[in-house]
Amino acid sequence: MRAGRNFKFGRFGKLRQPARVHDFANKVLWAYIVLLLVGGLIGFFKAKSKVSLITSAVFAAVLVLAVLPGVFQPAFARILALLLVVFAIRLAKTKKFMPSGLMLVVTMAALALLNIFTN
Repeated sequence: MRAGRNFKFGRFGKLRQPARVHDFANKVLWAYIVLLLVGGLIGFFKAKSKVSLITSAVFAAVLVLAVLPGVFQPAFARILALLLVVFAIRLAKTKKFMPSGLMLVVTMAALALLNIFTN
């Protein structure tokens, strides 16, 4: 049987859905970027922490570049892993769940979702 355009399997018997998976991975990353920026803004307005604002803006900008096609696409997992280490160190230093513990959990969730849906 020949696989046509409307057949659910592609030419080599694989499901043809990579666009939907890639779209979901981008949505996860954009949601993470927004949470990262909102966290930096909250840190700036509540504690007057310019470091929090600058750090969140820099990492958000790097993640935006990672999301854009062709810039440095496979690097977003490494960037999220670096953020995971940064938030773990901050949690170990402060021993307070907010905000570094929450961002640690959100970063782990984003890494897990990206790993599940891109492989």
